[in-house]
Amino acid sequence: MADSAPKVAAMERFESTQMIEKKAQTIADCIKRSQHFIVFTGAGVSTSAGIPDFRGPDGAWTLRAQGRQRTGKTVSTLQAIATPTHMALVELQNRGYLKYLVSQNCDGLHRKSGILSDKISELHGNSNLEVCRDCGKEFIRDFRAVATYEKTVRDHRTGRKCTRCSGVLHDSIVNFGESLPAEALQRAFDNATKADLCLVLGSSLTVSPANEIPEVTGRRKNAKLVICNLQETPLDDLADTRVYSKTDDLMVRVMGKLNLPIPQFILRRRLVIEMETNNERHQMTISGVDEDNTPVTFLKSVKLAYNRRLIRSEPFVIGFRGSLESGTELKVELEFMGHYNEPNLEVTYEYHDDADARTLYLLEYDPTSGEWKTAKEDQESGNSIIDLTDDTTILSDTISNVAF
Repeated sequence: MADSAPKVAAMERFESTQMIEKKAQTIADCIKRSQHFIVFTGAGVSTSAGIPDFRGPDGAWTLRAQGRQRTGKTVSTLQAIATPTHMALVELQNRGYLKYLVSQNCDGLHRKSGILSDKISELHGNSNLEVCRDCGKEFIRDFRAVATYEKTVRDHRTGRKCTRCSGVLHDSIVNFGESLPAEALQRAFDNATKADLCLVLGSSLTVSPANEIPEVTGRRKNAKLVICNLQETPLDDLADTRVYSKTDDLMVRVMGKLNLPIPQFILRRRLVIEMETNNERHQMTISGVDEDNTPVTFLKSVKLAYNRRLIRSEPFVIGFRGSLESGTELKVELEFMGHYNEPNLEVTYEYHDDADARTLYLLEYDPTSGEWKTAKEDQESGNSIIDLTDDTTILSDTISNVAF
């Protein structure tokens, strides 16, 4: 609702540290007792990552209403580091407290931080997600997968094709006046109906129909609604606990009361290397996947070590002529998009003619230290993980180009 934003932003209130501490204890107690705890997030959870909100004093819609350009520094959503609030929610999910997350944000940080795909409804889309409307296949990209909207904001075509059915891919962004994704919206309402606790973080709750979701929980008998936002919201009178603070200030304290750590943001990538053999011709395919096997694009280029051929676009396929001996080690050099200055990485694929030809590698990058940790799934058990960090080579920023 850009057109409805006032030229003067609503006043922001900041409660005392002592009051936030007291309310954090109340919220922590509610979380411990809750059987179905959900969270509803807005732009306020990402402002400490350098991503502007919409209706704050320097919000996108506020500046537009005032006819001003932004002068302060912002961070690209592709380079933003997940905030303490994002990571606290991941920990609550992993500990079994958080049952579902509903978000109005398009920045993709919830998914990137570690929220599972079946635990979230991104009601207004994800700027890194595009979808084939013909077969329903989703693709996550490590770049902005958003249409240009040159002709109309209703044209969501991104210019890419589906690798499954060759259908036209569309972005997942919901522009003003468009319907919210039906399945995601239904899951959100279903969880709000079951919830006995809903925590709203960083939302003005002024955009419909998304703002109806926490209201469902708030009006349920024996359910509690908690709102944390610097500005007033239309549901404040319905809230059992109302906190005026930045979301990080509250969530750091809530996690402290629960005696739970807030994990550091780690960029996690799942890499699959598959080998197909047909009449002594071997074909290796390198690809990225999400935890639900949704295709993920995070590689800029791929090559075999000591080979000149550089593959710069998907699908990343390398062909071999002649036989390969069982036990042959193939070193694959990976170049990433580099939004977090990830150095290139070399992983080793071991070919066995009598074993599963698919290997899943778990790559973890720490933006603070600039270091990779690598592991692979044990092919025999399918569940246990083998640490490969000591056997993995971190390369320079440029893929090597050494001939045989």
